[in-house]
This record gives sequence, C-alpha cells and structure tokens, in this order.
Amino acid sequence: MTALAHPIDRLRNSVALPAILLVAGALLIGAQLDLPGLIPAPDTNGPETVTLVPADFTYRAEGHFLRNGNPIDAPMVTARLDAPLVIMKYQVSAADYAACVADGACAPAEPRNIGVGDVPVTGVNYDDATAYAAWLSAKTGQDWALPTDRQWAFAAGKGFADDALGLDDGNTNPAERWLANYEKEAARESDAGRLPLALGSFGINENGIADMGGNVWEWTQTCHRRVHVDADGAVLSEVPACTIKVLDGQHRTPMSFFIRDAKSGGCSVGIPPDNLGFRLVRQQTWYEPLLDYFRV
Repeated sequence: MTALAHPIDRLRNSVALPAILLVAGALLIGAQLDLPGLIPAPDTNGPETVTLVPADFTYRAEGHFLRNGNPIDAPMVTARLDAPLVIMKYQVSAADYAACVADGACAPAEPRNIGVGDVPVTGVNYDDATAYAAWLSAKTGQDWALPTDRQWAFAAGKGFADDALGLDDGNTNPAERWLANYEKEAARESDAGRLPLALGSFGINENGIADMGGNVWEWTQTCHRRVHVDADGAVLSEVPACTIKVLDGQHRTPMSFFIRDAKSGGCSVGIPPDNLGFRLVRQQTWYEPLLDYFRV
C-alpha cells in the first residue's frame, strides 16, 4: 500500500511553494523597508488592539440547558479558537461612537447613566453596535465585527464569570433553584456604581485587555439558545433564538437585540446590567500570518 504524503511534504514538493515564498518574501521586505503600495498601510488612527494567539481554554457553555424539562447548569467545555484573536483593548468610547453618529451611520446613543471623561459609549443596542462595526470597517478598510461569546470568554481569561448555580443536576425542585439563583444575584451586587467610568478604570486583565469586568456589559454576536440534553449530557435538541443576543460582563445575560437600557425591559435574566456597550474584534488580513511567520 502506498503511504499518503504528509501535507507539509506535498507543499514542499508543490510548484506553488516558490510562489508562496516569493509573495511572503516580498511582503516581508515591503514591511521592513516600508515600500509604499506593496502592503496596505495600517490605520494608525484605528483602535488600540490586543492580539491573542489560539490556546486551549475551558469555560461554561452559553445557553438555557434542560434535562427532562428541568433547568440544569450548562456544561463546562474546552475550546480553541481557529485563528489569532485581534480585539480592542478598550470598549468603544462615547467620543468614537459620536463620530459615527455625526457621519449619519449610527443612531444616537441613549445612555441611562451619564459618566464624565473618556467613558465607553452606553445606551446602545445590538443593531447600533453592528452599525458602528460597519462604519469603522469602511473608515479603516479593515474587517470589524462584534466578538462571539466564545471569543469574549477567551479574551476575559480568568475573569470570565461562571454562571453555574452549583446544584446537583438531579435536583428537580424549582424552589431550590430559584433560591440559589436569588442568592447568586444578590452576591453580584457591587459597589462599583452605575455611572460609566473612564476607559481603563476597572483595570487590565492577564491578556492585556481593559475593563472586562466593569459596569458596562458588552454585546456579542452569539444567539441565545435552549438546549435539551439526555442523562449523559448528550444534546437532544438545540433551538437558537437570534432575536436575543448574549451580553458578557460581570455575568453573562441574554438580551433582546433592540434594548438600549436593560433596566427598562428586555430579556435579561436576574439583575439587569447597569449599562450596555461593546468592543469589536478585527479579522486579520490574509498576509498578516505570513509576516508573523517569517519574522520569527
């Protein structure tokens, strides 16, 4: 039997290899010599970002999980992102969002709590956030979008909140689950205050990202879902509800996409978030991994 060639061996023997090396070499030379036109110049006025390389991480899955019709804690899952994550170091500021409004590309924010200084934008819904992402993409020539819940969990690192109530999965008493949830929500009450604070006020996490656990919750592009599992935890059915998006912050909460103020309504679970804002992730260009590889 003839052994199958390893993908790397096939690449080495491929006629495409010289072309790949030529393009990569040209890009590297262009980057080092700053040759005009060879590589699109990065927008130095763009948002400050942090790039995280893929790594295995464990977090609690998002969703409303049920077994035999009874709510249970979502399972812990181990995941790995498919590509490096380029994420804004800070949340989108009120000033930056105002520029989008001035251009007629974004609806005005409707903050409930008014902070002082260089504060994050608040009082924005999911559509406002995606409109800003489209505007920023057009302004910079880059590809910006809201993060997924999984990306946000990875970026949050050790500070990502665990939603588990810690009850035995066999406990079918709704009163006990309600009480456990009440106690958890009461423990979440913080003295951080409701007014948005200046960017960076809640510190930098181990990944170099600011304010992941502050008093501004952040929209993600992930749809909330209802998941039925069997006795072994295998998924029997999963129903997404994409009019309800996942917000991440001090705790994770589902929210109707059109809500700008969680206190006024919506589908939040437990204590409503104080403020709704967002940060974005950037899709790397096709040549960035090549440049990183050949710089090593």
